[in-house]
Amino acid sequence: MGGRLSRRELFRLAALGATGAAAGGVSGAGLMAGARAARASAGGSGGGMLAAAGSTGLPQAPEAHGAHEGLGTVGEVELRHAGVDPMRYLTAFDWGRVSRLPSGQTLREYQLVATDREIEVAPGVRFAAWTYNAQVPGPTLRAREGDRVRVRFVNAGTHPHNIHFHGFHDAAMDGIEPIARGRTFVYEFDAAPFGLHLYHCHVQPLKRHIHKGLYGVFIVDPPQGRPPARELVMMMNAFDTDFDGENEIYAVNTVPFYYLRHPIRIRQHELVRIYLVNITEFDPINSLHLHANFFHVYPTGTSLTPSEYTDTVMLCQAQRAILEFRYRRPGRFMFHAHQSEFTELGWTGFFEVIPDGAV
Repeated sequence: MGGRLSRRELFRLAALGATGAAAGGVSGAGLMAGARAARASAGGSGGGMLAAAGSTGLPQAPEAHGAHEGLGTVGEVELRHAGVDPMRYLTAFDWGRVSRLPSGQTLREYQLVATDREIEVAPGVRFAAWTYNAQVPGPTLRAREGDRVRVRFVNAGTHPHNIHFHGFHDAAMDGIEPIARGRTFVYEFDAAPFGLHLYHCHVQPLKRHIHKGLYGVFIVDPPQGRPPARELVMMMNAFDTDFDGENEIYAVNTVPFYYLRHPIRIRQHELVRIYLVNITEFDPINSLHLHANFFHVYPTGTSLTPSEYTDTVMLCQAQRAILEFRYRRPGRFMFHAHQSEFTELGWTGFFEVIPDGAV
């Protein structure tokens, strides 16, 4: 191998705990440096590193072929540094401050503040993020079709930023004009069409502003609502920790392998609705595959009639889909990207299906 680690080599070191030990508490650049140092100390080859790690009692590399042995990293991300609590994010909906306009129309008011913040995207791996309200992804905003939406945006970051909402709005509300640091802008429009949408910074270079973390989910419910369900938001995202234009870490809701370590509990036979959004930068598509089940797909959520019944869905960047399913049997069932490399780099988890009648 040459002097530069590929993202797969980097992950193998992370799986061994070498990066966590070498780069703990430092930046992504430090991670790479630490990994190189670890590799050099092992004789300059990945194979040497594996042998060296085994001899020091560290966990072995994922060479086994059992039930996904070796997936995951060593240690846990400290949630207070993560930039998001993945379990809480699943069901955290911001309905805004609600009042009525003189016309009787519902007004929902939100505030989003752009800030610079270092977040922890894997154990010991820090990432210099740009955030909405200090989290990645930003808060999930929610309204009903026809509501007036008013978003006060404060740019408290060190670069110009803005917010572009997917949906219908006037040209002045399109969110392509940069808002200088220290300035405030108010976006106002009627929520439409109903569906699953996205908001993100639209300042150039766009790929950097999005990849650094300035994005979030915007749900517009149909006027009549949707059937009751356990609703979960999943943002497929990734992080280029050394800024070389390739992602080293993949996840839903920022923290890789989180739902592998902390399965999402659902109930047997209950209707589960996933709001699935792909914001992955640098890769053309991402996907979700559900084990031992099929789901109905509502592309962009703009129709109440599903278009497909399947177990795998692929989305390009900014594409969204609402997925609905029920598990007939209790047990632990995997979900993950069906790009295998993404799975091995963090985008994987479990549903823990609780039997009927269980507490």
